[in-house]
Amino acid sequence: MSAITSQKKELQIVDKVTCYEGFFKLIRYRLKHTLFAGGWSDELLREVLERGHAAAILPYDPDSEQIVMIEQFRPGAIGYASGAWLWEIVAGILEPEESPSEVVYREVIEEMGCPVSDIIHICDFFVSPGSTTETTALFCGRVDATKANGIHGVASENEDIQVHVVSYATALEMLQANKIHFAPAIIALQWLALHRDEVKARWRVD
Repeated sequence: MSAITSQKKELQIVDKVTCYEGFFKLIRYRLKHTLFAGGWSDELLREVLERGHAAAILPYDPDSEQIVMIEQFRPGAIGYASGAWLWEIVAGILEPEESPSEVVYREVIEEMGCPVSDIIHICDFFVSPGSTTETTALFCGRVDATKANGIHGVASENEDIQVHVVSYATALEMLQANKIHFAPAIIALQWLALHRDEVKARWRVD
């Protein structure tokens, strides 16, 4: 097996143009970068969507072994075979000067109507690095699932969010049956399946 050698990675931005700026921003780059085999790439033309960064949280009740999920309409899923209403976990975009943890504490109130009492950071990931700068900070949060119900959302943002409380086993069955198509929910549920004993020990649940 050959050793992995450290290579100097460099990027040269030849030109940067804002093509559109509204709710999102679209940037067009002309750039070059170093190659793993040595030398430089040809000049590339790439468009990148800048839409800010997000945080998401999997609300988990370790006492009752229940997961709180939400369901809402998503325009990006128009035309998707199973419909434009997706099962998700609570998520939101970071406001200026706001930390990811502040976002999830705020969003759980807005989107499911009850707080989380503690959070565990799972990971940070790029949503689609081939086309957007967006990253998501992902958490698991302790919640009392008996307080989660109803329809929520910020009226000024036209949010219409239905809260669902399902058992941990049901959530995993939905995941295995390909009924969950929201990446943060998929990642968070897979993480919980691997770390549930550690989470319950941290929150001192027998």
